[in-house]
Amino acid sequence: MYVLCAPCVLDPTLRADGITRPADLEAFRKVLERCRRFGIEVVPLPCPETAYLGRPRPPGTFVEHLDTPGFRAVLDRMEEEVREGIAARGPPLCIVGVDSSPCCGVNQTWYDTRVPGRGAFLSRFPEIEAIDVYDFARYRIYFAAPLFNEAERAFNREVRALLEEHHYEVYLPQEVGDDGASRDLGDRRQIFETHVEALREVDAVVAVIDGADADSGTSWEMGYAAGLGIPVVALRTDFRRVGPCEYVNLMLEESAEVVTDTADLVATVRRVLVSGVRDEGEKSCPL
Repeated sequence: MYVLCAPCVLDPTLRADGITRPADLEAFRKVLERCRRFGIEVVPLPCPETAYLGRPRPPGTFVEHLDTPGFRAVLDRMEEEVREGIAARGPPLCIVGVDSSPCCGVNQTWYDTRVPGRGAFLSRFPEIEAIDVYDFARYRIYFAAPLFNEAERAFNREVRALLEEHHYEVYLPQEVGDDGASRDLGDRRQIFETHVEALREVDAVVAVIDGADADSGTSWEMGYAAGLGIPVVALRTDFRRVGPCEYVNLMLEESAEVVTDTADLVATVRRVLVSGVRDEGEKSCPL
């Protein structure tokens, strides 16, 4: 199991002078941390820009510095090298690219101006999914759910396992001290502060809102996350509804992306993490 990765994620000195921000370095770090966490090998792509222009080098667009027959020959050679590696290893999970790069951009690239689409090198591999480094770096999830009986805890573990299968790191409160009714006031405060600290550090919240009314603790965690601007995905497998256009509570539903089947959960989580926000498209009543 491996990903192909823009080489500057492992060695930022390969980038043009002056373009790397602290936020970029943090995203690079999280990408490598996620791969270590799940045992994903990181295989760096060759760097066509460095091979052709050397380093150090000033920033520039594709048209300014790379739109030449010589550079296309470099791309041809490096594409052949990468495809030979894929033939030997098997297909990668994805390519982790860096948006705006003239070569390794995923969603946008500098051609003569910034334009949508892949960079010159990643466009050579249209059959392989490409994910921007900032999107791949978003993988930490807080799992908010009732946890007061064995059935609830077992369901929570099942959903956590599903998310981890897709390389998401899940904070599960029932395994962080919140597992009994014998706690004293000191325990209560410590549990509260531990969970709040975890909520502040995650990239998304997955919340179970089953039941005639959603669990109060889960509702609080959803509201806190929404207040921080953290996207929330609410899982409602309960078929009961409080009204023709509401599953359980309009305040919860309007602050989250609601899914009604665990089969749809991973795709929704991924979409929310990639966009950074929930879907604001036109809604319809569930009935």
